[in-house]
Amino acid sequence: SEGEDAGKAYRSAEQLLAAVVEGRGSALERALAQGTFAARGDFAAMLDALPQLTITARTPWYAEARAFTGAKLRDVLAAAGAEGSMLRAVALNDYRVDIPMDDVRRHDVIVARLLDGKPMPVREKGPLFVMYPFDTRPELRTAVYFSRCIWQLHALEVL
Repeated sequence: SEGEDAGKAYRSAEQLLAAVVEGRGSALERALAQGTFAARGDFAAMLDALPQLTITARTPWYAEARAFTGAKLRDVLAAAGAEGSMLRAVALNDYRVDIPMDDVRRHDVIVARLLDGKPMPVREKGPLFVMYPFDTRPELRTAVYFSRCIWQLHALEVL
């Protein structure tokens, strides 16, 4: 079922994201171990526990506007104690894209875990998708920002 697929995808992402931010994982692991996000310490629960934002946006990947829901990337990084000038986001297929930390500070970039209110299975670009607020910030509707939206996210590295 789709729910089982999403659960498997979250478990897979959880394993791959043992440290959300490579090199800074210990801060996140300590927060998880202290129960800051969830007693069971999984990444999905940590994302659920952070404030959620829904971005409704038209993108090149879907025929119509879709609702993406997740935690702001800046909140995820703050929870991990991550600091730097650039993020490298890595997808399940090893696709990589660099996201300037300035984007994270200036725009409400999210790590979406829901698409139209439902968990995203891998076959639908899940379980996690970095999304920019394209419809509320039309100046972001360029190839540069579209290229920074990475789906099937499984790792973030602070550079």
